[in-house]
Parts: sequence; C-alpha cells; structure tokens
Amino acid sequence: MQRRDFIQSSLLASGLGVLPAQPAAAKIKLEPKIKLSVSSYSYWHFKGDRFPIDKVIDDAAALGLDGIDILHRQMESEDNAYMQKIKKHAFVNGIALTCLSIHQGFVTPDPEELKKHVDHTIHCIELAYKMGIPCLRLNTGRWNTIKSFDDLMKNRGIEPVLPGYTEEDGYKWCVDGIQRCLAKAEECGVLLALENHWGLGSTPEGMLRLHDTVNSPWLGLLMDTGNFLEEPYEKLEKIASKTSFVQAKTYFGGGEWYSLDLDYPRIIQILKKVNYQGYISIEFEGKEPASTGVRKSVELLRKALG
Repeated sequence: MQRRDFIQSSLLASGLGVLPAQPAAAKIKLEPKIKLSVSSYSYWHFKGDRFPIDKVIDDAAALGLDGIDILHRQMESEDNAYMQKIKKHAFVNGIALTCLSIHQGFVTPDPEELKKHVDHTIHCIELAYKMGIPCLRLNTGRWNTIKSFDDLMKNRGIEPVLPGYTEEDGYKWCVDGIQRCLAKAEECGVLLALENHWGLGSTPEGMLRLHDTVNSPWLGLLMDTGNFLEEPYEKLEKIASKTSFVQAKTYFGGGEWYSLDLDYPRIIQILKKVNYQGYISIEFEGKEPASTGVRKSVELLRKALG
C-alpha cells in the first residue's frame, strides 16, 4: 500500500474523512519596483566633521532602505583598505552602494584645467570600480563668474558667461570632457550620470543636448528633483526617459539655501510613466538634524511610492 493511501485509509477508519483538497496557490502580483536609497550628503552638508560613511550604512539598514549613494568628498580616505571595508560593511547590512557623487567641471577654456578635471573623473571612475559602485554622478561645471556658491544660490543658480566666450564654447568643452572619460567608464562598467546641477545642466534642453551629442550608452542623466527651481515638473518630465538615477531633495527644518514644496506623488508618476525601475536616493538638505530629517524623508517618499 502506498503511504498516501495508508494515511487516507487510517483517516477514514478513524472517522475523520478524506483530506480536503489544498487550495491553489494565491497569485502574487509582480511589478517593477523603484528602490529607495539615501545620500551620505543627507548627513553632512559640508559643515563640521564629516559624517562617517559606515554610520550612513547603519542608518540606511535600520530604516529598511535598499542602498546609499556616497559623496566622494565625504569619504575619509581613498586607501583601498578603507574602500573595501565600506564595501563589505554595506554588503553584510544588505545595502547596495548605488552611486558615487563627485565634484568636477568641464566648462573651462584652459586645456590644462580641463585635463585636470578629466583626470579626476577617470580617477573617481576607478574608485567606484574598486568599491563595486555602478554609477558616477557628473556635473557639467559652471562659468565661475560668481565665485561664492552662497551668492550663486541667491541668484537662483544663474551666472553670466565668462567674458570673451559663449555658451557654445561651454557645450564644446563639456562634450569633449565627457567623451574623454567614456573609455574608462566602459572598461570599468561604471555608468556616468550627468546631473542638472547648475551650469549648462540648469535646463532640460542643456542636459538633453549634452546627452544626445555625446550619444554613448555609458552616459545617462541624473535627475535631481530640487535643482529645477521654476516649473520643475515639466522640466523633470522632459529628462525622465533618459534618467538613470534620481536624487530626491527634502527640506525639513527649512533648506540650507532654499526650499521647494515638491509634489512627490506627481514626480513618482512621471517616473513610472517612463517605466523607471532604478533608485531614488534621498538628499535631505534641510536644517533639521539628520537623525529626524532623514526618517521623515523616508516616510515621505514611501508614502509617495505607495
């Protein structure tokens, strides 16, 4: 007698009857998921001692986030031992290292200065590769005719073109700078993501022009939700289809330089409309302590994501 028949016969003999048929397994709805990250910048706004990256990882894990993106200037060291320690600490805590945000600029008429920024970018691509980070934040750079960043913010991110030059010159320099970094990006498997971070990236038209002129699979766009200061939603919509990474600004306690009342459910719909499936990384830029400001930001974005 088969074991199954024996059990069933025993149940019948005991008066318990036949085993009921098992219900069909419930169908699980599978949908693409936008993943939530946090920027290490959220914990350090270039003021005071740098907030340790390993503690950012700890907080991200405690908040149930998927990843962090690292501000290069916040790293304590570029020593390989330090970078591998960060990579291991992220892995054992279930946190992906999503992006390395660097500072550089390609808008300069000086060939030696441009080479310095290209070399720095290539160096940072190699750092990202060593840390297992698949994306690198790029800036276009700016004219630097307004020296103070605080003054630039007071002027809504707008500054005059360098005397004797034109915006066309700036586009040419920027395209040249990006193109000189592409071979290293492809070799290391690190996607370059150009952010709307002032300068030529202050408009969606400028970002798209640079992206389309370079025309490389190793150049995407980085959407910063807080860097289009006027009519942001129409502008974010224009760059959404070519966006590879998103940084979401929040301003609890009032912004360090300005505050925007951003409609995140609307922004999420803009991203879903183009089937964005990557990371949204919170950039908390408020004056409230990060210990509470980041948590409120996570709650805000989770509610918007549904």
